[in-house]
Amino acid sequence: MKVLKLSILLLIFVLSGCGNSTKPEEKTIYKRTKTEKKEIKQSNNITPVDLNNKGLGPIKEHIFETEINQALASEGKQIFDAKCTACHNANRRLIGPAMKGIYDRRSPEWVMNIMLNPDQMLKEDPIAVALLKEYNNIIMINQNLTVEEAKKLAEYFRTL
Repeated sequence: MKVLKLSILLLIFVLSGCGNSTKPEEKTIYKRTKTEKKEIKQSNNITPVDLNNKGLGPIKEHIFETEINQALASEGKQIFDAKCTACHNANRRLIGPAMKGIYDRRSPEWVMNIMLNPDQMLKEDPIAVALLKEYNNIIMINQNLTVEEAKKLAEYFRTL
């Protein structure tokens, strides 16, 4: 009789684990998130390097001075800290690309135009479209920067 009671309790315990509990959903969400992280890591080299692409926007030509303008760079860092760090880090990839070494991958004009004109760039510029895809279609929000603010940010990126 004791064996029968134990068997019934064991059967009830096993069967109570089946059904519509929330645990399988939690596991599914965890697996999906883990898969998304893998996709991001695997997509690191999708976007080509193109230093001739100047992008679409008001900046047609920009030549940096030989020496970094530390005053401009300092102001650019303040703008970066206030408006950009939610998505960008200087040294590592976050929601958006790392800024360190940006001029090894993009022209200064392209960098400033993506800051000033992200909406059009994400629709029409091939590099911006590729970056959008690489970063899981998370759009860059228009921060409504002025040309002067973009120049300060561009100067700051030279210091990284």
